[in-house]
Amino acid sequence: MSGLLVGVTAVTPAQAHPEDCATHDKDEGHQGEGDICFTDEEIAAMDDSGAELGVGDVASTKNLHLLANVPKSGPFAAENAFNSDLAFQGKYAYQGNYNGFSVWDISAPSAPALVTQVECAGSQNDVSVHGDLLITSTDSSRNQAECEGNAAQDASIKESWEGIRVFDISDPANPQYVTAVETDCGSHTNTLIPDPDNGRLVVYVSSYNPNINHPDCQPPHDKISVVSVPTADPASAAVVSTPVLFPDGGFPGGEGRRATQGCHDITAYPEKGIAAGACMGEGVLIDISDVENPVVTDSVTDENFAFWHSATFSNAADKVVFTDELGGGGGPTCNPTVGPERGANAVYTVENGELVFQSYFKIPRTQSNTENCVAHNGSLIPTKGRDIMVQSWYQGGISVWEFTDPANPKEIAWFDRGPLSDERLILGGSWSAYWYNGAIYSSDIQAGFDVLRLSDNAVAAAGRNKMDVFNAQSQVSYRG
Repeated sequence: MSGLLVGVTAVTPAQAHPEDCATHDKDEGHQGEGDICFTDEEIAAMDDSGAELGVGDVASTKNLHLLANVPKSGPFAAENAFNSDLAFQGKYAYQGNYNGFSVWDISAPSAPALVTQVECAGSQNDVSVHGDLLITSTDSSRNQAECEGNAAQDASIKESWEGIRVFDISDPANPQYVTAVETDCGSHTNTLIPDPDNGRLVVYVSSYNPNINHPDCQPPHDKISVVSVPTADPASAAVVSTPVLFPDGGFPGGEGRRATQGCHDITAYPEKGIAAGACMGEGVLIDISDVENPVVTDSVTDENFAFWHSATFSNAADKVVFTDELGGGGGPTCNPTVGPERGANAVYTVENGELVFQSYFKIPRTQSNTENCVAHNGSLIPTKGRDIMVQSWYQGGISVWEFTDPANPKEIAWFDRGPLSDERLILGGSWSAYWYNGAIYSSDIQAGFDVLRLSDNAVAAAGRNKMDVFNAQSQVSYRG
């Protein structure tokens, strides 16, 4: 391991997930080990001499171009109002923001129209949708769950709230708050699993960062929360189980690698009865055939992975791409100093139920030291016989890459903006980039809502695979 990653003695100036890069060594209650964040001195020492784009510049390959950009506006316009994840249903896109969520009409991808904005503050506000319901994740301690009058409140106060919120979106132009479910350590992300046989949605709630001083987030927190949301009576949503995924405690952390204390993100593949978990210190395969009682069936660690962040299956579920959010999403890791194997994707094959490492993939373009850049959220492009993925890299832009040959991944296309500033690192760039019904949609933390068109023979037939709903953490198969 390189010696770049050390415990932080001061809060870094830009953080995608503030709880990942807080001054934990001053908090005796924090149980983490091996923080993943960079000091200002480490950033200053990084070699960004190969960065080519300046403030205001935009570049891309010829086969990927920007169709539309709609800047942030209204209550979501401020620099600290971070745009977050995306979900889709019918002609609508739902975009999370730390201050709430937006609804977009994307019936004309080249001219997306803002339908409404719902103010409901809470860190993350990752979104999932199904039918008339929208679920959001809140991973910051609040004085109450309800949107109106919602404010930050210290997690050491027992009455504080964090978890998931449920909204009725039967009228997308007028979403209505229905209820909320408190979950241990809040909800950093949520994974929605439809369960029509039982008339409900099952939600896996991923959370982490236990603290002995927080009554609702006690260590060891080696579990997730499972919430049942009855579709006919969503107001009765409740936690139905809290399965322990790591009875042995999981990876203990150290040397710039986070300990396993819950999961950051779980991607389910309900049709196949499996899930892949990115659980801080390790990547796991999970049997979800008993949906309320998931069981880890295989686990891997990697000395180059600081923080296992997210996972994506291949369509055949014979491969899994895991991402490493080195630097907590707030660091400039796309440079030769950090190198090609850290802050990257890792491609694994699934062989006899076990994860087998094949290769790393990282964008090859050097980004400046004022650009946060690391592997982040993406999805498959439904292309028969090939494994092709679009992915966000924060201020590293958007990359389309192929891992059909898992040992030799290759980039097909990219889009990139220059830094937001050449004087300071402003948290920005693409949080999520997903394929949905023929277009690529990106939630840019600062730049707003982007729509891109990929014109490449490799994905020429992908547009024929129409989806009625898309949640990145709940994969469905496609058949050509």
